[in-house]
Amino acid sequence: MVLKFCRRSWQCCLFVGLMLGSVSWVHAGSYEDFFSAIDRDDGGAVAALIERGFDANSRSPDGQSGLYLALQKDADAAVAAFLKAKELNVNSLNVNGESALMIAALKGHLEWTQKLLLRGAQVNKPGWTPLHYAATSQQPKVVSLLLDSGALIDAQSPNGTTALMMAARYGDEGNVRMLVLRQADARLKNQQDLDAAAFARMAGREALAKSIEQRYR
Repeated sequence: MVLKFCRRSWQCCLFVGLMLGSVSWVHAGSYEDFFSAIDRDDGGAVAALIERGFDANSRSPDGQSGLYLALQKDADAAVAAFLKAKELNVNSLNVNGESALMIAALKGHLEWTQKLLLRGAQVNKPGWTPLHYAATSQQPKVVSLLLDSGALIDAQSPNGTTALMMAARYGDEGNVRMLVLRQADARLKNQQDLDAAAFARMAGREALAKSIEQRYR
């Protein structure tokens, strides 16, 4: 009787242990599956994991949210799945202080910028802003959308750089024209005493630099 009881107890303990172990294994597997699905742009898999209770705001080992990674990888199906998740925190920041809206703006992705704004993405924030990032893109329509949504046109980065400065050096010239048209202040200087025209000259854009200067003569 004692032997039978011990056997049964051991089997019960083994069963419970396996069950507990399987829960941990499922969680670990789900984490790997989640980020693998983003890599594959498998929106169905991302949606299914979230539906089963996996946290849509989970971060990769290097601190990136799944939504940020999906946008970074141009994983449109995965992005669509994230934006349908009710518990998604669309304004979470990574270790560099970047939001999902910032990476969408950087890529000049008008559709995702629009949808993020509809989900409540914040267009203004301390430090670098989505408008700074949009200014470096090749899509003036994204710059225009952010301005129409209330972006502060002369917002300054931690070193005093403005969106116009970024556009003058890195972005499409249409971004510069858009910002100037919307009354960006080209006379502002950053902590290195550089204005937008100086930024244009650093990129070898002499004609653009002169155009900016002529605006304020």
